[in-house]
Amino acid sequence: MNRKIERESIEMDVVFVGAGPASLAGALHLARLIAAHNEAVESGAKQGRSLGEVQIAVIEKGASVGAHILSGAVMDPRALAELMPDYLEQGAPLDAPVTEDEFLYLTKTRAIRAPVTPPPLRNHGYYIVSLNKLVSWLGEKCEEAGVNVFPEFPGVEVLYDGDDRVIGVRTGDKGIDREGRPKANFEPGVDLLAKVTVFGEGPRGSLTKRLIERLGLDQGRAPQVYSLGVKELWELPDDRYPAGKVTHTLGYPSDAQTYGGGWIYGMRNRIISIGYVTGLDYRDPLIDPHAEFQLFKQHPAIARLLEGGRMIRYGAKTIAAGGLHAMPRTYGDGFLLVGDCAGFLNSQRLKGIHTAIKSGMLAAETIFEALLAEDYSARQLSRYQQRIESSWLMKELRSVRNFHAAFRHGRWLGLIDAGLQFVTGGRAWGVFDRVETEPGHEAMRKLAEFGYRDGSIEQRYNGLRFDGKLTFNKLTDVYHASVAHNEDQPPHLHVLDTNICATRCVEEYGNPCQRFCPAAVYEMIDDGRGGKRLQINFTNCVHCKTCDIMDPYQIINWVPPEGGGGPDYKGM
Repeated sequence: MNRKIERESIEMDVVFVGAGPASLAGALHLARLIAAHNEAVESGAKQGRSLGEVQIAVIEKGASVGAHILSGAVMDPRALAELMPDYLEQGAPLDAPVTEDEFLYLTKTRAIRAPVTPPPLRNHGYYIVSLNKLVSWLGEKCEEAGVNVFPEFPGVEVLYDGDDRVIGVRTGDKGIDREGRPKANFEPGVDLLAKVTVFGEGPRGSLTKRLIERLGLDQGRAPQVYSLGVKELWELPDDRYPAGKVTHTLGYPSDAQTYGGGWIYGMRNRIISIGYVTGLDYRDPLIDPHAEFQLFKQHPAIARLLEGGRMIRYGAKTIAAGGLHAMPRTYGDGFLLVGDCAGFLNSQRLKGIHTAIKSGMLAAETIFEALLAEDYSARQLSRYQQRIESSWLMKELRSVRNFHAAFRHGRWLGLIDAGLQFVTGGRAWGVFDRVETEPGHEAMRKLAEFGYRDGSIEQRYNGLRFDGKLTFNKLTDVYHASVAHNEDQPPHLHVLDTNICATRCVEEYGNPCQRFCPAAVYEMIDDGRGGKRLQINFTNCVHCKTCDIMDPYQIINWVPPEGGGGPDYKGM
């Protein structure tokens, strides 16, 4: 259908795909660089030519800027201060400065407080923030600077010329029914043409994934590995957990072979952000990250904290945790990669907002030079990588380059290895500069390898019950994510061979999509012939991309739904 309909082409100069902190910081910084340059040239204070009016666009698949943005989050303000030194005076929505840190090791019944908080988890001088609010504010600053910000415009296809140079993106059609037919309100997507396209889609971006595959941007790199963070906001009845307090946990409920840990962040108005991270390179096929989070809340110390409180919001998001060695090439003819889609997260510190903002700023400086030179080739845009190499960003990422990989042999060896890396500047075991890893879907083992030989797929969580007060099933949590999709549209979760789901996957893995999805999207139901078939409840989807990452056969392909659909992470 896309080949037959006529589409409008709109010429921009620079297009940022995804309105996250990296793209918005990059767009804002670029607009300011151009404005300052033009003013200096026109006043005679600077030699050269004025760039004139440069058209910068940011497109976002969510209904509003920030709607799909989710994080913990404790923010290192370093990059924001570089972008906007007077960010406090400008009204940056920072919830609370960090005033207290604690690190707990959890057994099944006890919480053992570390006498010393590990240095990477010390957060004094940082801020607890709602990333949704921060991004919304940055979007407003972009619009004030003349940037065109377009919510409800998902990028669905990368546009190339005959030489595989990126020349822009195509946005999604609107008004297509479940069978792929145009409805009365049909609007074709547009082709946004650009001199430079900046991909800032977050972890496992759908366009970035295909771009990397097509151009081989990951050649010679380690496979990217991910974690999944599942989060709730709770309103407490009193001030038992003060604003500004930060807690991180290790141990229960994760087993010793699975990477995982929890967090609690105190926000204003007796609100806490609480969540649990599970590494998506786990071995046991029965692991369910949402269930791990519910077990975490049942720990006596956590349950006491939440007693009398009320869960008010829910969300889930993946984290690109592979580090420096897993980062793809970040530039090419006509494009740059920024933020989490390029893997700029510091997994040791559990922080990626400041690195995302910095990557966007470095991209902006590179694009500004390219506009002056009127050269948008890979050779010119490689200045982006040079800037990364010479900035504090590379120094920080290099020092933690093997952190997540340290835990490939389990918790205890991982802690020893990570401790050594802290001393050796990132070398694993003090020797190896790069530790080889495997992608998460290959790390998952088959049922028989874990002794699950009787066909049961409920053994790991037999004791878990959802009481609707402390623990919640997935559908209840999805309701609190304010998820909304138009049901009369083509499902955006494409399973390339459903026969595998009903045959091999049942026997080999017990259909893990029912467990690793934190939103109850995938369900095996009776097919009426004595067997099972896959039902995809795509309207539940919270856009975390876990299915695209963890499917052991790699037959699930996540693509953007109609613009505006998905969660609404207001205040998250």
